[in-house]
Amino acid sequence: MADDDLTAKREAFALAYVETGNASKAYRTAFDVKEGTKPETVWSDASRLLANPKVAARVAELQAMARDMALVSVGTLTKELEEARSMAMTEKTPSAAISATMGKAKLHGLLVEKVEATGKDGAPLVPETSSRELAKAISYLLAKGLKAKASG
Repeated sequence: MADDDLTAKREAFALAYVETGNASKAYRTAFDVKEGTKPETVWSDASRLLANPKVAARVAELQAMARDMALVSVGTLTKELEEARSMAMTEKTPSAAISATMGKAKLHGLLVEKVEATGKDGAPLVPETSSRELAKAISYLLAKGLKAKASG
């Protein structure tokens, strides 16, 4: 079911319900609930909304998506990459095998790309300051702070 089958508030309710597991909290998140509204009223409205077939179908769809995402792990990805590497070796495609091996190394943090950060035209990001300039700046800031403290 596409999320455009629901109003924006019902979609927000479904998302909040899947995230929190609490229908009343999801209802308060998605709808403009006045501060004095009784909890029983919120619960009743939330329950009615959950019983709506379109909302219930969307909640089920979102829960399935969340379940699928939760099942993806370093272990499952490693297994998939190893299967791809094995198939590449069988098919005699070394570049694909190398790519799968590199993917496993990155996934496990064994391969880290190093990047040197520089400014425009290779200049340092932080300009070098002489100790004399630094001393001047510190003196200025201290003097300014003392003046502010004396006048305050």
